[in-house]
Amino acid sequence: MAVRSPIVCVLGHVDHGKTSLLDAIRGSAVAAKEAGAITQMIGASYLPRDAIEKTSAPVADLMKIKIEIPGLLFIDTPGHEAFTNLRERGGSIADMAILVVDVAQGFQPQTLESIRILKQCKTPFVVAANKIDLIHGWKKQGTDSFLKSFAKQAPHVQEAVDNRMYELMGALSTHGFDCERFDRIADFKKQIAIIPLSAKTREGLAELLLLIAGLSQKFMEKRLELGTGEGKATILEVKEEKGLGSTVDVVLYDGVIAKGDEIMFLARDGVRSTRVRALLEPNLAKGAKEKYAYLDSIEAAAGVKILAPDMEGVIPGSPLYVVKDFEAQKAELEAQAKQLLFESGEEGVIVKADSLGSIEAILALFGKNGIKVRKADIGAVTRTDVVAGEAVRSQNRYDGVIFGFNVEVMDEARAESESSGVPILWSNVIYKFIEDYEEWKAEERGREKKELEAELPWPAKIKVLKGFFFRLSKPAVFGIEVMGGKLRRGVRLMNASGEDLGGVKGIQNEGKGIEEADAGLKVAISSEDIVLGKDVREGDILYTAMGKGQVFKWEEKSEGLGESEKLVLEEIKKIVVYK
Repeated sequence: MAVRSPIVCVLGHVDHGKTSLLDAIRGSAVAAKEAGAITQMIGASYLPRDAIEKTSAPVADLMKIKIEIPGLLFIDTPGHEAFTNLRERGGSIADMAILVVDVAQGFQPQTLESIRILKQCKTPFVVAANKIDLIHGWKKQGTDSFLKSFAKQAPHVQEAVDNRMYELMGALSTHGFDCERFDRIADFKKQIAIIPLSAKTREGLAELLLLIAGLSQKFMEKRLELGTGEGKATILEVKEEKGLGSTVDVVLYDGVIAKGDEIMFLARDGVRSTRVRALLEPNLAKGAKEKYAYLDSIEAAAGVKILAPDMEGVIPGSPLYVVKDFEAQKAELEAQAKQLLFESGEEGVIVKADSLGSIEAILALFGKNGIKVRKADIGAVTRTDVVAGEAVRSQNRYDGVIFGFNVEVMDEARAESESSGVPILWSNVIYKFIEDYEEWKAEERGREKKELEAELPWPAKIKVLKGFFFRLSKPAVFGIEVMGGKLRRGVRLMNASGEDLGGVKGIQNEGKGIEEADAGLKVAISSEDIVLGKDVREGDILYTAMGKGQVFKWEEKSEGLGESEKLVLEEIKKIVVYK
């Protein structure tokens, strides 16, 4: 059975060398022209078998891997945004990923984001430990092989490299991965391979390419079987091309697409179909005047630009199928859309993102963290979104939030947000949403607590101390202990029968006036209304006086109370509501 080229995505933190690594990979084919030049595709670069063999020649005798795949298709747009768009039915069409980590900086926010997304999609990956040339004392050896260069380094440099590898291994182990330097791995099924390299000097590139090729063909033979049927692709980007109009850049991962084929995909108005007018790839011919070369057909795996009518409103990240059974395929696309793009009448936050893949990753993350989503959609954050958030906020202030991932926030949406108090949490790192949301909720709880303190009497339970009647009346002054909740100056007190006894004029602790007394504190209080010995006796248990409406209001807003205060409120409720 013929196999297709594995699809490889490059992920990692900004400035850790994702683009430099892709440039080095592309350069390996350009430098080895006699071995077969690289094919520059739309959104991808294809490295043929000959070019892989040429680059990996220095270690072919050491690693003993025979390359059987036709080549490797590298997704040109590095980063998790591109990776999340390489989707099919909840998984990823990327067969493998390279996680690029700067050996000096280690794990950074986007590294962690990438790891979480790789775990979520169950995508096999290797770690490219980049920038070994910056390790103090490293000397470039003019080879593409890490092993051959490493052998010639001074002992202290070798030790420094090993130490960096141990640090990476430790960081990865906290995320549940067992990993090791690639040449020390006994079982590649159980351990993640770390390849030390330098995208700048190319040292380690030989091992990286050979290892990816070897792992792909060893563990993914079934997955890489080449389909000859109708093409299946995923839409990376929608672009306006001068002189052409709307086009879509896709990665074809199965089958064949040909000029004239009927294709179907998800658009803003639902499932849509059209016919392929042209298949385009960059025109790299010497002296070529045309930007694109026109193809009659193309087979997986490949990146290609599709020109067709009615492409406006296409959703990035949407699957794209050559039509075989329209109704069955339509039902499948609609099911995917319904799962990811929806608006329910239930409680929850609003999510706006740049693509289906991003929506899918966000929904999975929010589901894990117990965050309900009321609406999920593609596109800019609009005033309508904020108004909808405002309506939700009136029911549950913690659901009145808009999350925007990699999308524009319209000016009128910002203005509405400022006037209504509905926050727009924007990020280009999906996992930062959780941190930002928790931070915002903490601020909101503090604000709510202040509002409640001003609006409602704070729950408190106090015990009148024996032997501490200082003045019997006008005002009565006596000692108490706060048994639960918080006693605040100005509240009214009631007894266990629900009788209103009077207000707390003042609270003193060790001779100093204070505004409130927490549970456990023994203080003196004064009241103009209470007569000691008549209204209040030693040992009595008193409570903050409340009406039924205030008790019910507190129950609605109980998030603002601590556990001690909730228990006191429950006792007050039994007195006030059921007396």
